[in-house]
Amino acid sequence: MRHSGTLEARLVGKPGFVLVAAAAALWGSDALFRRGLASDLPAAAVVFVEHAILVAVTAPLLVRGLRATRSFTFGNWVALVVIGVGASATATVLFTQAFTYENPTTPLLLQKLQPLVAIVGARLLLGERLMPRYALYFVAALAGAYLISFPDPRAVSVDALAPALLAIGAAALWGMGTVLGRHLSVKIDFGSLTALRFAVGLPAAAVILLVQGETSSLATIDGSSFLALMLLAIVPGLLALLLYYRGLRQTPASAATLAELAFPLTAVGVNVVAFGTNLASTQWFGMGLLLATITIMGLRSGRGSRAVGIELPRGSHSPQAAVSLGTLAMS
Repeated sequence: MRHSGTLEARLVGKPGFVLVAAAAALWGSDALFRRGLASDLPAAAVVFVEHAILVAVTAPLLVRGLRATRSFTFGNWVALVVIGVGASATATVLFTQAFTYENPTTPLLLQKLQPLVAIVGARLLLGERLMPRYALYFVAALAGAYLISFPDPRAVSVDALAPALLAIGAAALWGMGTVLGRHLSVKIDFGSLTALRFAVGLPAAAVILLVQGETSSLATIDGSSFLALMLLAIVPGLLALLLYYRGLRQTPASAATLAELAFPLTAVGVNVVAFGTNLASTQWFGMGLLLATITIMGLRSGRGSRAVGIELPRGSHSPQAAVSLGTLAMS
């Protein structure tokens, strides 16, 4: 028993961080499918079909998820709606729309701004406190993501305003989704939460499609587009989210936010290999800085949350306990 307990203690923290980073890396493969779809279909149509596929695939888990909602408080329902409508549907539409602009690196702004929202949310909702050493990880990761995003970090033109606004909107929604997802992951298993996220996001995506008057575009989807939509929904969609929520249960929200920066790292790799994008020397440096930051955090997170500069609320002994003290966990 003592050996088992020691092993369990070693596994808490590090596997969660690695799983969140792996999920973020799968999100980085998103451009392989979304970039082409965004040029052929309206963003709202892409997101609606993507959610329809995901709801169909996760239907068995949805039944269990609906049972779990019987014990939901008002705060739990608010969190679920924000995750489904905001982080799942609306943010994904904004993200897809950003790919329709000339500069494909602009959507990477999402992962530079999202941590700012998530960290504020973690402090307000989960009671997590950041220690001075966390600033070192945060600044290094943010700097790496910034250098990756722009070939010339000193020349960010005003031409990027429209996609940047889309990026900012999606970043805010995804940032709160990170915090609220961890809040709910304690009360409901990650598979059921994933199914509920898509189920709530589907009607929201349908409303966006109707409001934008793009319903007729659904009839133009051919076989190759549907295959791309299937792969988009399963690989960077369902599989990534299952890994994400599994890892989130063992990872403080602030640390998970930095693990999610593996997304731009992978996305740049995809742009180089699949699309022949030429990277500037500063982008390669940023890629190395980001990879080093994530690796160091992954190694240190196995020693506990304080090792990565995060202090959990008094009386909690694990990342999971911190969530139950969030201000939305009202009974």
